[in-house]
Amino acid sequence: MPWLRHRLRDADVWAKVDGNAALVKDSDGRVEIVYRPEPGARVYRAGARNLTPSPDSTPVEFEAGEPAEPRSPAQRGAVAAPADAIHVWTDGACSGNPGLAGLGVVIVGDGAQREISEFLGEATNNIAELSAILRGLGAVSDRSRPVIVYSDSAYSIGLLTQNWKAKKNVELVEELRREARSFPRLRLVKVAGHAGVPENERCDQLAREAVQRGR
Repeated sequence: MPWLRHRLRDADVWAKVDGNAALVKDSDGRVEIVYRPEPGARVYRAGARNLTPSPDSTPVEFEAGEPAEPRSPAQRGAVAAPADAIHVWTDGACSGNPGLAGLGVVIVGDGAQREISEFLGEATNNIAELSAILRGLGAVSDRSRPVIVYSDSAYSIGLLTQNWKAKKNVELVEELRREARSFPRLRLVKVAGHAGVPENERCDQLAREAVQRGR
């Protein structure tokens, strides 16, 4: 089966293509991808709309390995979660940096899922990531419950958990820190972006859809 090199945000991936080098999509518009073009590579899935062909790339042939196993929200973030926890998945997108930006949030709790997709106007990628967390926390009404926030932004997680000094976006960071302090049972978890985690992929899609609407 041929695979063609693409860009998935800031990473090189190889996506499954047909004999005409067209992406092979499933019924949900998702494509099998691998991060290493080698036999036995672990297979993930990404939305076709998030994949951009790399210039001058040519298909390569190899047999990929097994699909990444689906896991529960707690397992994906490598945390033990109380049964009454609210899971808040967040992501930001930016067309250019700075450029038109949007955020996506998926909130899972009590057997239900809520989604937020919001256009931010002109902003940087870091502003979009921080704003997504702020928007997600603001959408949680019961702050006494355990809340777990997932983000693929090392910048955002570091500012909130490592006491990093904000050199930019100072007001936004301070607002987010105040919001975070209002949750007595808050945990923040760094997840791998574009690694086949459905909620993280959905947040990315929601953020990008917001950018498209803003155009």
